[in-house]
Amino acid sequence: MLERFMGARRVRQIQRAIRHSTVTFLCLFLTVVVLRGTIGAGKFGTPEQDLNEIRDHLYSRGRRVEPHRVLEEAQPDSEADQSNNYATFDISKILVDDEPEEKPDPNKPYSLGPKISDWDQQRAEWLKNNPDFPNFIRPNKPRVLLVTGSSPKPCENPVGDHYLLKSIKNKIDYCRLHGIEIFYNMALLDAEMAGFWAKLPLIRKLLLSHPEIEFLWWMDSDAMFTDMAFEVPWERYKDHNFVMHGWNEMVYDDKNWIGLNTGSFLLRNCQWSLDILDVWAPMGPKGKIRDEAGKILTRELKDRPVFEADDQSAMVYLLATQRDKWGEKVYLESAYYLHGYWGILVDRYEEMIENYHPGLGDHRWPLVTHFVGCKPCGKFGDYPVERCLRQMDRAFNFGDNQILQIYGFTHKSLASKRVKRVRNETSNPLEVKDELGLLHPAFKAVKVSTASST
Repeated sequence: MLERFMGARRVRQIQRAIRHSTVTFLCLFLTVVVLRGTIGAGKFGTPEQDLNEIRDHLYSRGRRVEPHRVLEEAQPDSEADQSNNYATFDISKILVDDEPEEKPDPNKPYSLGPKISDWDQQRAEWLKNNPDFPNFIRPNKPRVLLVTGSSPKPCENPVGDHYLLKSIKNKIDYCRLHGIEIFYNMALLDAEMAGFWAKLPLIRKLLLSHPEIEFLWWMDSDAMFTDMAFEVPWERYKDHNFVMHGWNEMVYDDKNWIGLNTGSFLLRNCQWSLDILDVWAPMGPKGKIRDEAGKILTRELKDRPVFEADDQSAMVYLLATQRDKWGEKVYLESAYYLHGYWGILVDRYEEMIENYHPGLGDHRWPLVTHFVGCKPCGKFGDYPVERCLRQMDRAFNFGDNQILQIYGFTHKSLASKRVKRVRNETSNPLEVKDELGLLHPAFKAVKVSTASST
């Protein structure tokens, strides 16, 4: 009907204008809704309230309080929003392993792997064919791989992972200074060898997979380097394959279960090492075997408490009963602290700082401080939690000060996380003396061209 009075062309123009107006109105409405949601204008109040809210909002931007307002509005206000909250998330939901645990055959004798009897020959051939990967990076400087690790799951207490991070940072610093490679493991390679024994399958696999390394250095996650300047006297061990902190009399004469420590040791990559791993491991499978072996170790070793077989007691027992077979190639080191018990060291750090200097490695300035019994990643330890954590902080800062001093800083105290400047900035930074010789240490100067293979 409209077409009769206004004409078809005029009607189409009016219809087009109405459609455009409708779209424009919808866009304006959505813009207002979004603006209200973003700045919280009026909480859907009256137009006058909205206008006041918008005016206050624009005025407040000039005073730079916008971030507070945005963060305030971003706070979750419903149960659905809690899905973004890490603090309330149930971590057990993602820690469930869908794969069933493999059950070993109880009738099959335990073994770390297929028997290997010609590893020295295989490795020598590999080194000959791969001259770019020498097992000695310079004379008397072997290629070393430091190995440590932790459970694939988060620690059982909230702070444990923080102390694991401090521990690995500490090890990385030492390895970087001394030209040592590092391997951090979080996989349980053999479920039967959980706990004390988890290191053995890993060590064997790394020895066989890295023929270029001459020594593997195992170090527990609860041990820290506290002498960053000390270089292991590698030449001393040219005729030995296994180096542990310990004392010959306590192991061979007394059969004392703490006569040595397996929390930090050096193991040469050779057939002898594979052989001792093969005879060390059979006490380790969890369950009945480990329990029965623990009874034997408690009966045979001095002062050992009653508990399942552990790798340290098993090694003492092995050396004490088979010294003729293994003792010649084992070096029990007591001249410096390849392992140093924290209980007798940490309270003396200030005395060490006053009277001695890094690079000694022994009781005057220990190479390693080992927090045996603290168990920072577990629910319970053998010592009060506060004491352990405070002492671990002191040990970390004691070692970290030797790193920070390179750059002109130090911790305000061994108990403080804060640092202070101890050296003024200079326009000639390359002339600043590196007091500990750690910035460009001689033992890190790798000279592959002069490397030799033994």
